[in-house]
Order: sequence, then C-alpha cells, then structure tokens
Amino acid sequence: MGRSDKQKLKLLYMAKFICERTDEEHPVTTKEIIDYLDANGITVERKTVYRDMEQLTEFGLDIIQIKERPGGYYLASRKFELAELKLLVDAVQASKFITAKKSGELIGKLETLCGREQAKQLHRQVVVTNRGKAVNENIYYNIDMIYNAIAENVKIRFQYFEWSVNKEMKLRRDGTFYEVSPWLLSWDDENYYLIAYDDRSREIRHYRVDKMLRIGLMEAPREGKSSFADFDVAEYSKKTFGMFAGEDETVTLYCDSRLTGVMIDRFGKDVAMRQCDEEHIRARVNVAVSRQFFGWLTGLGAAVRIEAPEHVVREYREYLGEILKQYGR
Repeated sequence: MGRSDKQKLKLLYMAKFICERTDEEHPVTTKEIIDYLDANGITVERKTVYRDMEQLTEFGLDIIQIKERPGGYYLASRKFELAELKLLVDAVQASKFITAKKSGELIGKLETLCGREQAKQLHRQVVVTNRGKAVNENIYYNIDMIYNAIAENVKIRFQYFEWSVNKEMKLRRDGTFYEVSPWLLSWDDENYYLIAYDDRSREIRHYRVDKMLRIGLMEAPREGKSSFADFDVAEYSKKTFGMFAGEDETVTLYCDSRLTGVMIDRFGKDVAMRQCDEEHIRARVNVAVSRQFFGWLTGLGAAVRIEAPEHVVREYREYLGEILKQYGR
C-alpha cells in the first residue's frame, strides 16, 4: 500500500495510537503523533492533527487535550477502568479451572483494554499470584459446547476422568461415555461445574467441567425440564459442600456466638438462626450430608455441635471415630 493510499487510514491509526499509548498520566504530544504516523507511511501537518483529534472526539472518543506545555492528548475514559481490569485479572489468575496457558492468553487480551503503561500494572499483579491450575486445555471448548447444547436443547455425551496415584488421567466407567441433559453451569468452590439431569437415575447430577473429555452434542432432546422449573443454583451450591453429593437434611447446629458470621457466610443471610444465651446460637441449615460437610464441621472444632437429627449425629460420631482409629496408639 502506497503512502497516498495510507492517508485514508489516518484516523484509524490515530485512534489506535491514542488508545494503546495514553492514559491520564501518560499523554502523547502532537510531535509524537506525527512521528508515529510518519513511521506508518502517513504524512501529516500539525494543524491537521488538531482537526483530526476534534473529529475523533466528535465520533465518541473521550480525548482530552492538555494545553499547558509540552501539551498533548490522552484518552480519558474507556469501557473498563483500571480497577475493574485488575479485578478481572485476579479472577482469571485465581481460577483453578482455567489452565495456566489460557490464563496468560486471557490476561493478554485484557491488557489491550487499557493503555500500555497501565497494562504493566496488570502484568506486575499477575507475577505475584501463584495458584494451582487445571491441566485440561479443552475446558474453554467444553464450556462452549455445553452452552451450545443448552441453546439447541439437546443432550451431550462425554468421558469423565479422575486422577490416579501416578498423576495420570484414569477414565471412569472404563471409558464408557456419560449421556446427560445439560441445564446449568455453576462456578463453585473455585471450579466450574455442569449441573445436568441424569436420564438413567432420574436425578440431578453435577460434573467438574475440567474433568470432562471428548464432549459432543447428541441429537436427542434434553430431559428433566420439570426438575429445573424451580431450581435455585445458589441454594444448591450452599447445601452441597465442595459439590459432593449427599442426602438432603435439615440439620440443627448449636454453636458459639462467634461463629454467627461463619454461618451467614456459608449458608446465606436467610439462614434460620436464634440466640440461645450470651455465648451460644442455634442454627437450622439445609445441607447435603456428606463427609465433606462433616470435614467442614470438624474444622470448626468444639465450637459447634450437631443437635439433630439423631441419625446425622450418629453418622458424625462414626466419622470422627474412624479418624480417631488412625491415631489409636
């Protein structure tokens, strides 16, 4: 493309330069704009820059001109503020279900939404974060495939794996494909889960998306619509500890008053709770009773006690007894 032809792209190059290089603390001068355009085969005079900047502002770019010497221009507002981008970068980097490679790619794209100097702040923020990440590179495509199945109202099939002691993927059911009706995706306990209707058991089940392999759409329409008519994914997540299934129960807990905040954080502000005396509260919570629920209780120690129902008290006592046997001597 000749220099004369590139003149037609002048405003696009100027907008690109302003968006990529500037922020309130890093304006660019008219000379820097002229030099940038010249490096890209576009000749322009100073008075033309002034007029072009007015056109870009009229078009909708929030460009501020600094008239005090040395003067210059910068983009004052963007779709995302720097604080919002930092929040998104933190979420991407902390997400265990996104692989390290994909995290880097996503953060690189987020960096393009701010100026070059601000992007350095995002990069420094990433360096100090070190979290365990998923290893399944197909998770992006799994999520996309699941959303497509939901939109097209069809079932999906996939293989599901678990880790062996040798840190190798081991297919469940000897590699037999699961066939389920997908309804929801939920991000819980730092992992992405598919919440689906299992046609064989006629139950709602959930699956770690990063442990799904060779996912594909089926022609059969989804089943289980009635099961999700009044489904509350937030309530489901609250009562299902770490997404481990168990029998739903209403459990009464007798706790130290200092655990009031813990109960609200775990079960929400609507949890049924009342003061027993100055030092204790009683909470009624809906949970899926599982070893993971018992493990959470154990972490709270003697500050909490299950009062009812009796069979859950008995199960918890047996759970603690199994642990104590490991230290019997």
